[in-house]
Amino acid sequence: MSPLKRKAYEALLAPMQIELADAARWLKASGRRLLVVFEGRDTAGKGGAIAAIAQPLNPRQCRIVALPKPSDQEAGQWYFQRYVPHLPAAGEIALFDRSWYNRAGVERVMGFADEAQVRAFLRQAPAFEQLLADDGILLFKYWLCCDQAEQEQRFAERLENPTKRWKLSPIDLEARTRYADYTRAREEMLQATHTAHAPWTLVDFNDQRRGRLTLIRDLLDRLPDTRVEPAPVALPPLPGPPERERYGVLAPIPPYMPAD
Repeated sequence: MSPLKRKAYEALLAPMQIELADAARWLKASGRRLLVVFEGRDTAGKGGAIAAIAQPLNPRQCRIVALPKPSDQEAGQWYFQRYVPHLPAAGEIALFDRSWYNRAGVERVMGFADEAQVRAFLRQAPAFEQLLADDGILLFKYWLCCDQAEQEQRFAERLENPTKRWKLSPIDLEARTRYADYTRAREEMLQATHTAHAPWTLVDFNDQRRGRLTLIRDLLDRLPDTRVEPAPVALPPLPGPPERERYGVLAPIPPYMPAD
């Protein structure tokens, strides 16, 4: 299948973004909370998918959570503790660009967590997510799939493009040589944490545009089908004629003169 062209992609995305705005209005009216976790290999397309969802939404309601490397203090906390403050409040949407699943992926493969810590995480993650679901949070977990040949092509593109080179970290470069290790870690993680209350959804992101559309359609179809009509808005008439009609052409603004 040939890659989806930009114009076709934008035409298909536009009505979905209207549906996203409708869903955000329902969340605000109902006080429900939406948490979406985006996971996948480096270059899979997490940032682009998140941007497509967040673009039509109020940034005061929809937050993107992309946490940096944990500080020394955070490294000494309960593992899930640093993520809890970023969970959505009533009426909010939180989009996690990577999440607590770092422990089962990059931390495990790169040796930042030992096997005892990984085993504890795989036991605790389903219980942690059960607590979120029990408290009424709508939790969706997506794994963005990308094969090794496509990943290599995207790495090369980042290397050649100065505006994308910041996305290449030493960890990303090291991950290239550990593709099979990441595959084994992912399979064990999925087996341990794919539950009825917080299932995983795998989406093909070898074509990122098709992947975004597939993911957004799935998300919308799984949200409650509850529509809230927008409040009517009307622009009242101005109290008087426009400024230029009252005062004519404004004089040029004089240069700024700093005080002594």
